[in-house]
Amino acid sequence: MLSIDDIRAAQINVYKHLKPTPLYHYTGLSELLGTDVWVKHENHQPVGAFKVRGGINLAASLTDEEKKRGLYTASSGNHGQSIAYASRAFGITATIAVPEGANPEKVALMKGMGAEVLFHGEDFDSAREWVEELAKEKNGKFVSPTDDELICGVGTYALEILEELPDVNKIFVPVGAGSGVCGTCIVAKNTDSDIRVIGVQSTEAPTMQRSWKSGELLSGEMNTTVEGIATRVAFESTQEIMRKYLDDFLLVSDESIYKALNLLIEHTHNLVEGAGAAAFAGALSVKETLKGQKIVVIMSGGNISTGQLSSILYG
Repeated sequence: MLSIDDIRAAQINVYKHLKPTPLYHYTGLSELLGTDVWVKHENHQPVGAFKVRGGINLAASLTDEEKKRGLYTASSGNHGQSIAYASRAFGITATIAVPEGANPEKVALMKGMGAEVLFHGEDFDSAREWVEELAKEKNGKFVSPTDDELICGVGTYALEILEELPDVNKIFVPVGAGSGVCGTCIVAKNTDSDIRVIGVQSTEAPTMQRSWKSGELLSGEMNTTVEGIATRVAFESTQEIMRKYLDDFLLVSDESIYKALNLLIEHTHNLVEGAGAAAFAGALSVKETLKGQKIVVIMSGGNISTGQLSSILYG
């Protein structure tokens, strides 16, 4: 299993290309929850989301042969931007499958960074299964959203949190495939075992939570409109880490996520996408248990389209 030393090693790769992101305290959010609230601003990354840390670490870890073969992956948007950004930085060709109806602005950014973007299937998992086969046909390297290098790369934001706020009590993390929450768990639990890490997923796409709770790898329906956490299958590698370290796993409705998004925009004056608001929605759902604590919510991304933003704010 991955260790905190693996994540510390990834810092060397990550910081050659990226800077640490801010961890800000917000009085208004603290008043809403009745506790001390800090926000980790991964929306400040150059591609607007935490995933880029993993992409950089993965690309830096490739052999020359793997770089020549090119990278193939699937994404609902942020993971794809991460791979596109890292591929451009390292001179690697990238092919990214996205579901039909993918966020057009995220697609445009992937293309703008030189990636070939292919549309396939109605959701992320359909695109992922298809492009994995394509990678085999083309002799390319398939990148799963839960590869070790990705987990180690994104886990570097947790190192930053604990360097700045070592007395944090709870960290709330949105969960899609699970790389972010796993990196957070590995760092937190191997630094101070009393720190509680709480995953958050939508009730409209609960497969990762249901799998964690049951101890089995499950699949299920995916009806959420929150694209960054829209998965319908569980991943073995991240489930293993979560079962070892994760303290709790909350389900919140899409409606509550979008209400949290509005509150985050109001109080932080930051653009935030649905997945980036899920952690705060989770904290809101258990606010009565948080009094007297220091909590961090991960604002995992800010890549919301203008159409989505207008619909959420004005209906």
